[in-house]
Amino acid sequence: MKIVTHSGRFHADDVFACAALSILHYGDVEIARSRDPMVWAAGDYVVDVGGVYDPATNRFDHHQEGGAGGRENGVAYSSFGLVWKHYGEQLAGSPTAADAIDKRLVQPIDAGDNGMDTFLPIDGIAPYLLQDFVMVFAPSWNETRTDDEGFSEVLEIAIKILTRALRRTQDIELGKHFVEEAYERADDKRIIVLEASYPWHEVLAKHPEPLYVLTPDRAVKGDWKAEALRDDSRTFKNRKSFPLAWAGKQGQELAEISGVPDAFFCHNNRFIVAAHSKAGALALAKIAADA
Repeated sequence: MKIVTHSGRFHADDVFACAALSILHYGDVEIARSRDPMVWAAGDYVVDVGGVYDPATNRFDHHQEGGAGGRENGVAYSSFGLVWKHYGEQLAGSPTAADAIDKRLVQPIDAGDNGMDTFLPIDGIAPYLLQDFVMVFAPSWNETRTDDEGFSEVLEIAIKILTRALRRTQDIELGKHFVEEAYERADDKRIIVLEASYPWHEVLAKHPEPLYVLTPDRAVKGDWKAEALRDDSRTFKNRKSFPLAWAGKQGQELAEISGVPDAFFCHNNRFIVAAHSKAGALALAKIAADA
């Protein structure tokens, strides 16, 4: 399949649009960068150039007068968003996974390409966005490298990023089902025990009872941890913190204070504790829940 995009300076939207189409066709693609209408006419896909948005003929540009529309939240489509709009569900495997990637990855790129801010800088400090990452590969004024060289380099990385985003998002959606099942099975719904490191924050925050979540430690076989649930996973406001007396305690000191022989760690901010067994972590969570 031949994908055509514009030549010259590249941006995150055309790079990731090409990455998505490459993954869609299992890498069996040829990418041409040109502003020649004759080259556009020969493309199976034309993205971010050509002045046409027509999914029936796989033309995905947004630079024409009036643009190519936008979402209900006001984020206008760029070429990446247009490609994702029509092929995202096929790539992600479900509407839910496609929507998650759209919100986390696609819309920020679309917004940036259309001159829309998605964050507020603090005293001149701003996050290093994917747009910035992509632009690092563009030649500076003092280099002899070409835009085509930079595009090829960053495209390979964009394919890897999107491939990993797809895998992780699909696994997150699968893991959420196991979390919901664990919640339904729990006799004491204040403490939810998971047999793997499933993504539990979003699922359990919807339920009012859970205070702590137990998971095995992926780094050390046999160790388990208990974490305090938060209504908003982006903050550290716990529904119920672990006891103040445990804060910052480790090893034998924590074991003695808590009464749990194999307890060995409690974070200063009291949102996580750890023990050398599942039974130990469960005992810590029960003591905290009853306190």
